[in-house]
Amino acid sequence: MLARRDHSTTELSRKLQRKAFNQADIDSVLAALSQEGLLNDQRFMESYIQYRRARGYGPLRIRAELIERGIAQDLIEHQLNITDNAWLEDARKVWKKRFKNCLPKDMKARGQQMRFLFYRGFTSEQINRVLQGDKALLIED
Repeated sequence: MLARRDHSTTELSRKLQRKAFNQADIDSVLAALSQEGLLNDQRFMESYIQYRRARGYGPLRIRAELIERGIAQDLIEHQLNITDNAWLEDARKVWKKRFKNCLPKDMKARGQQMRFLFYRGFTSEQINRVLQGDKALLIED
């Protein structure tokens, strides 16, 4: 399983439990893999954040997915840095790609664009700043 991609300790444990392995065996294997450096939650988290961010997802969604995969919240907060302005630029890129740089003309269109960005995991502050339409801040091709 580790040959294809990194896994978190919790994620790998769940997969092994589904295959009906003994919990004592699972614990010993996970400890051995961690000892050898083949299983590393920090490395998994960094690669997962990079992968999901490149796919256009925001910090809130990535944080929820990491918590689901068993990563400690304090580690996530330290690594994710939700208030970083780079997330705002990512939100603008995703918005521009989906809506072709067209600001909403009515409340229905604004709601649609906001829901899309919320679904992607961006904060309300980031979404509002993107939809303000400051042309000087929009990313140029």
